[in-house]
Amino acid sequence: MNRRYSIREQFTKDICELTIWCYCKGYAVTDGEAYRTKEQQAIYVSSGRSKVKVSQHQKRLARDLHIWDEFKGAKYITDSQWREVGRKWESMNSKNRWGGRFGVRKINYNKKIGWDKYHFERRS
Repeated sequence: MNRRYSIREQFTKDICELTIWCYCKGYAVTDGEAYRTKEQQAIYVSSGRSKVKVSQHQKRLARDLHIWDEFKGAKYITDSQWREVGRKWESMNSKNRWGGRFGVRKINYNKKIGWDKYHFERRS
């Protein structure tokens, strides 16, 4: 079959591939927030949890993933491991963006982790 996939389907496919890649690295992955309503986004903005009026979550083009180190029990992966996952995500498609670089001006994975390392999105 030779059909064109929607941006949402491509995003979902990439999330699945990233999840499998994480498991191959020895990480466990659980879902966080995926879809967000307009009302929920307004609450996040008014409470300071979000800086944008319209989130990629509202477009079904973002997902929060919680990634755990299976070898260390119930502990999140380290910052350097988050950076590796973020690099992998962004290398999969030029429109993929990792929230761990939010607030970081240049594409530099050696500096601090931005304010939303759990966030993986596709720009539309």
